[in-house]
Amino acid sequence: MDTFSKSDPVVVLFVQSSGSSEWKEFGRTEVIDNTLNPDFVRKFVLDYYFEEKQNLRFDVYNVDSKSCSILKQDIVTMQLCANKLDKKDFFGKSDPFLVFYRSNEDGTFTICHKTEVVKNTLNPVWQPFTIPVRALCNGDYDRTVKIDVYDWDRDGSHDFIGEFATSYRELSRAQSQFTVYEVLNPRKKCKKKKYVNSGTVTLLSFSVESEFTFVDYIRGGTQLNFTVAIDFTASNGMPSQPTSLHYASPYQLSAYALALKAVGEIIQDYDSDKLFPAYGFGAKLPPDGKISHQFPLNNNVDNPSCAGIEGVLECYLQSLRTVQLYGPTNFAPVINQVAGAAAQVTDGSQYHVLLIITDGVISDMLQTKEAIVTASSLPMSIIIVGVGPAEFEAMEELDGDDVRVSSRGRYAERDIVQFVPFRDYVDDSGNQVLSMARLAKDVLAEIPEQLLSYMKTRDIKPRRADPQ
Repeated sequence: MDTFSKSDPVVVLFVQSSGSSEWKEFGRTEVIDNTLNPDFVRKFVLDYYFEEKQNLRFDVYNVDSKSCSILKQDIVTMQLCANKLDKKDFFGKSDPFLVFYRSNEDGTFTICHKTEVVKNTLNPVWQPFTIPVRALCNGDYDRTVKIDVYDWDRDGSHDFIGEFATSYRELSRAQSQFTVYEVLNPRKKCKKKKYVNSGTVTLLSFSVESEFTFVDYIRGGTQLNFTVAIDFTASNGMPSQPTSLHYASPYQLSAYALALKAVGEIIQDYDSDKLFPAYGFGAKLPPDGKISHQFPLNNNVDNPSCAGIEGVLECYLQSLRTVQLYGPTNFAPVINQVAGAAAQVTDGSQYHVLLIITDGVISDMLQTKEAIVTASSLPMSIIIVGVGPAEFEAMEELDGDDVRVSSRGRYAERDIVQFVPFRDYVDDSGNQVLSMARLAKDVLAEIPEQLLSYMKTRDIKPRRADPQ
């Protein structure tokens, strides 16, 4: 910026609101004076949402930004007890509890955990509890962790008993032995020459458990394979008529195309080859008029993949011109088709997501339930988007949020189905999506947890990401 002076750099992070063009300031780093090589201390920590496109903007003044690594989400489990804490008065006992604080770069402290209150005792034993490593020390194993000991009062004016300090590294030594901490009250220490301590706290147990995130698996190489299945049954109406759910005017995509585009544009970023198998069901196919419930939209039985979401849309529109909408509405064949592919690779390197777009009038409910129960043990999720004005009780039942899907006495191993009614996201005319971002968010919201539930039940850990 200047010929003879160095910069005073600062980085400002802006976050764009979902479905909006507005940018809001999230935070800014400290200013580092007179340098062209700053080393910023302050960090930005944001919640990650798989189901949203999260746009961030870094405004950098006088210096280029540096990328930051993502910390693992480890969980620290601890159990502590205290011995002979100071009592509240001569005849009473304490109601003690502990408050954990993480030290910050600027010398302040941030609370990261509070134990339960153990009533009426001078020798409490607290229940085991967990603290994320990031919350406890932000990845710095030698960072100071301060623990305050209080005597609980009903009116909220808790009495300070004392404090002690430790670190993640020191706490971790309790994996092999007990660690005893002296609880000190600075005021009493200054006033009383013979003051020793206000009691002790013993760390009885400590363990570290890795709790992996969706991002850990994606970074480790897990591939999402996205498959589309579109309802071509006659209940949708003739595609040439404006009342049809498949009708596309020169100015507006059909409900089916809008739903496909909204969801597909988010999920395609997680599919490395951008090749999406796409099927139709419930139509009569040329030339003999045979009914099919899993025909490839590109007419290639050996390779039903389309290039990108735009390729799926193109093949979908082409199929509307060549097939005859018919029926019935059977989900099971296409679910079993994707389940067969998912069963080929179960080591966690592949995960399949099936998007079914339908008007909701299902004909093979029993077979579909059976297919879902079978698929629930595989690396697979099913998204159902219901378009049109129909009642969707059957789709809600398949969703399984309230009651797990079952068939012939067998229950689904995991909840793998997410249902979303498309009409909740369009205007009164049904022709304009009010928020594509909100639709995609709600449709994809359960995918990360469903993937994690599969990995956890199979004890599959993410692979180490290749160094960049």
